[in-house]
Amino acid sequence: MSAVNASFAKLLEYEERATGFDTAASDSEQMLGDWIGVAFRIGETKLACSIDRVHEFLPLPGLTRVPGTQPFILGLANLRGDLITVIDLACYLTGERSTITMRSRLLAASLRGRPVGLLVDEVYGQKHFVTGDSRKPALPKGSPLEGLVNKQHRSGTENWQELDLDILFSSPKFLNGAAA
Repeated sequence: MSAVNASFAKLLEYEERATGFDTAASDSEQMLGDWIGVAFRIGETKLACSIDRVHEFLPLPGLTRVPGTQPFILGLANLRGDLITVIDLACYLTGERSTITMRSRLLAASLRGRPVGLLVDEVYGQKHFVTGDSRKPALPKGSPLEGLVNKQHRSGTENWQELDLDILFSSPKFLNGAAA
């Protein structure tokens, strides 16, 4: 068999394998009740948000402060040629600025088609939770997460609050970045 025929035969084999791939098998994993989130920390609070809402997490890039904005808006950063608004999530929730450390990360997401980055204290990465293990959140009375967290997931001995970015991103306080 010539090299051309062997290459063509290999391509045919790849095509057969690709067309025979059962996507239902990968979908069934999702149907088993897994919820996949990006796990992170703000202060001592362990949170997770839907993996579908976060594009990436990265170290904090250089920032340019924007005058006349709320204290929780840290500024703008150039992320591979796109301007991204950087929000200090802890400052937004509690009014206290985050201490930026080597573990601080930016969760890059989209708000109405525009890039936004949420500064968090630490990112643990992607985490799978069994939907059957989720329950109503156990938040202390007056928690700044009230209304932003609808579920709590259990993983081993740890509880992870599910931060709903859709609710956060539709909050008038979050959307109005102009200083009062």
